[in-house]
Amino acid sequence: MVLTGERTAPGIAEENYWFRRHEIAYTHVLDACAGATVLEAGSGEGYGADMLADVAAEVICVDYDATAVDHARARYPRLVVHRGNLVDLPLPDDSVDTVVNFQVIEHLWDQPLFVRECARVLRPGGTLFMSTPNRITFSPGRDTPLNPFHTRELDPAELRDLLTDNGFEITSMLGVHHGPALRALDKRWNGSFIDAQIDRALAGEPWPVALTADVGSIRTSDFEIHPDDIEASLDLLAVAVLR
Repeated sequence: MVLTGERTAPGIAEENYWFRRHEIAYTHVLDACAGATVLEAGSGEGYGADMLADVAAEVICVDYDATAVDHARARYPRLVVHRGNLVDLPLPDDSVDTVVNFQVIEHLWDQPLFVRECARVLRPGGTLFMSTPNRITFSPGRDTPLNPFHTRELDPAELRDLLTDNGFEITSMLGVHHGPALRALDKRWNGSFIDAQIDRALAGEPWPVALTADVGSIRTSDFEIHPDDIEASLDLLAVAVLR
């Protein structure tokens, strides 16, 4: 797969921070997916769906990108991977127990229609797990996203309204935060470990050896997910049940 910046993937040294930040959401929902028929809507490279397949009865994936679909089918044979548009999911009504949608909603043009599609394919009482960058901290002070691949980013209230207006009841609104090791790296890199990576990438500068080492040291467990200080979270993670 060609790296465009639109999605992250495992095994890429410079991407380790972002990969682990994505991976923590999958780790958090593993127990809730045990024994379930799970749809990952917007499965990308497929690593997260494959994590879920360790515990789920079945994991079905849908992604629009043909290269990503071909890659996931070849690399993760225990997944059922469809190519399709997320606002027109190629699944029947009431066919899955759980929908996982991580770091995808911000890429979609018609977000309400997609949420209604999630409601359509879920069985009664089914669960939707949705994560997305927190607009307040990801693109601070802006209505237009900094990331060129994003169409609309959401703050906690906007994510809550999106889900509750389209068939769901929120049971938890959580946030992804830096844990102690990452907070120490923030201090080491002039207040922002994230900016230390992004600024050099935008400038086309080679990374210092120390930055490369620090990025490579990040583990999934260096991130925390909890409901406290949600406005200051890096990413949002909503847990919602079908009404």
